Amino acid sequence: MQVKAKSTLHCLTKEKDGVDGSSIYIYGEGWDFAEVARNGRGVNASQFNLSETGIGSFNDRIRDAVLGGSPFGHPLQQGFVTGLLLQPNGHDHGTEANAESMLAASKDHIQIGMAANLQDFVLTNSDGIEVKGSEILTYGGTPVAYASCPTETVNYVSAHDNETLFDIVSLKTPMDISVAERCRVNHLATSIIALSQGIPFFHSGDEILRSKSLDRDSYNSGDWFNRLDFTYNSNNWGVGLPPREKNEKNWPLMKPRLADPSFRPQKIHILAAVDNFLNLLRIRYSSPLFRLRTANAIQQRVRFHNTGPSWVHGVIVMSIEDGHDGFPGLSQLDPIYSFIVVVFNVSPKEVSFVSPSLQSRSLRLHPIQLASSDDLVKTSTYEASAGRFVVPRRTTAVFVEPRKM
Repeated sequence: MQVKAKSTLHCLTKEKDGVDGSSIYIYGEGWDFAEVARNGRGVNASQFNLSETGIGSFNDRIRDAVLGGSPFGHPLQQGFVTGLLLQPNGHDHGTEANAESMLAASKDHIQIGMAANLQDFVLTNSDGIEVKGSEILTYGGTPVAYASCPTETVNYVSAHDNETLFDIVSLKTPMDISVAERCRVNHLATSIIALSQGIPFFHSGDEILRSKSLDRDSYNSGDWFNRLDFTYNSNNWGVGLPPREKNEKNWPLMKPRLADPSFRPQKIHILAAVDNFLNLLRIRYSSPLFRLRTANAIQQRVRFHNTGPSWVHGVIVMSIEDGHDGFPGLSQLDPIYSFIVVVFNVSPKEVSFVSPSLQSRSLRLHPIQLASSDDLVKTSTYEASAGRFVVPRRTTAVFVEPRKM
């Protein structure tokens, strides 16, 4: 999409083109590179230029912060969910202080992404300073946020290009963790996307732990590497070294992993992944608060609580508020829940988080999670008197406050 002129997209009309696009969502790749970079051939349809058009573009900021590095960096560089600082994989991330700084920056990037990557969303950053999304910078020095409304942000962690989610998690996490733990990391990444504002995008097969046996560019790799197994007997891990052209330089990293049978999920893991993914979709659609339609609604209702320099490492805490008696200035959108808190714990250990601003609420674990097959998430607790949340390792816990009838 980025090679098209912005004016071309604006020129599409019902009268001229015979299509009423009011109910059609348009999105694409808004990368600013190659011959069209920096508007080299006129104003192109890139991320920043699409602001105020309502047209969506893929948010690579949240992808890179969640997973670590970039598609063009070292495949072992870790990110927020893959063990940066909290469970190192042996790759050189610099000093511990540097890894801590990278983890904090990743958290800020993810939180802005979860607020639909809005330029004007105000966040207390990891230094304890209130900043707009447009004032938080990527490692390349460009602003993290580029959107003016939720539809302009397509949040994702994997797509047709590059490794599948399961494959990149298998590369970046330490070799000695269990496949069950890798599956939890996979689910954490998916849950961040599913419960974010904006448009969630999922690569086909993320829900079944799809593997291309680490192939990072499989458009010409045939069914052998692109296979999707809906019998759930296999996720296609370890079917061979991926083709030489785009993968050979990483074969030394791939060989021991692909040859290790402990990396391969069993049917029980795949079925659990499907169940967890469907539960995420059910939770997203259980409340319109997860699908706010305007920038103003997001700015009014979405807050992040584990912020500033003393934050609990590996934890993101997001609340979404609806109109109720105690907040008469806010309209009511959800007839069932008046307040939602989501705690993402990417740490390999149980965490406890206390927030005075979340005291004395009638929060309980979401009924969909209480009925799920994940016994670990069911141990998540909230203590109203202290505003304390306890969430087990590598778990996303959703707490809801039922509306008083």
